[in-house]
Amino acid sequence: MKSNLWITEKQTEDLLISFRVKETLHEEQTDFQHLALVDTYTYGRMLFLDNCVMTSIKEEFVYHEMITLVALNTHPHPEHVLVIGGGDGGAIREIVKHPKVKTATLVEIDGKVVKYSQKYLPEIAAALHNPKVTVLLDDGIKHIKENKNKYDVIIIDSTDPVGPAEGLFAADFYENVYEALREEGIMVAQTESPFLEKDQELIKNIHEELQKLYPIVKLYLAYIPVYPTGMWSFTLASKKHDPLQVRSEDIAETNTRYYNKNIHFAAFALPNFVADLFKRKERAKAVEAVK
Repeated sequence: MKSNLWITEKQTEDLLISFRVKETLHEEQTDFQHLALVDTYTYGRMLFLDNCVMTSIKEEFVYHEMITLVALNTHPHPEHVLVIGGGDGGAIREIVKHPKVKTATLVEIDGKVVKYSQKYLPEIAAALHNPKVTVLLDDGIKHIKENKNKYDVIIIDSTDPVGPAEGLFAADFYENVYEALREEGIMVAQTESPFLEKDQELIKNIHEELQKLYPIVKLYLAYIPVYPTGMWSFTLASKKHDPLQVRSEDIAETNTRYYNKNIHFAAFALPNFVADLFKRKERAKAVEAVK
């Protein structure tokens, strides 16, 4: 007989998503956020932070492959890579598979996320002990400020823009990321769902801030069923290399389940309503300039 225990994420004021729970594996209020690990019938073991879904065993590969491999295969020499957040270890797992990566540094503010991901999500956290990997339990914003011209690729694997992650969406943080990158550097940030009105302004604002710093800024999409609406966006900003100019034969094979050579390019083909977000922003700026 199935349990009648459910866990629910309030995705917006008008939208909930619920999962039937087999077992609660761990729950606590850490120094930074509420953490829960549960085993569900549909998605297997899941990590929640502040009652929001972070990842699940069944579908995590989509997010972790897409937030990392697009940039790694755009940069010709992604030797030194930084992940801000991402304490579950999924981004690190994909990064160390890439043959050109020499070092992968994870900076996670909440050590409990790392500890319990290793215990209950070993498939995701498996690479945290890889010899290429350094795990720092520290504030990512501080780390970025203190490390200039150090990284080839920086991945901002943040939670939603509230609580501990709020500063990871700020303009001054993006300026510090730019300075932490080497001269051919690339950054990628997860930038929420373009289907939700509450996130559309965030996407446009991030795009605009990054365009002040980088000559190449592009939005791309992936489909992640446990995240709000299932449509998720990432924003890539590059000092030199365009992800759409990559040669297909240069894309490394890293034993993926979602990402491939065709997806690398197709992810940037935006539906009209998403592309229109940026056109509306430009039109609004033009109208304001006339005034």
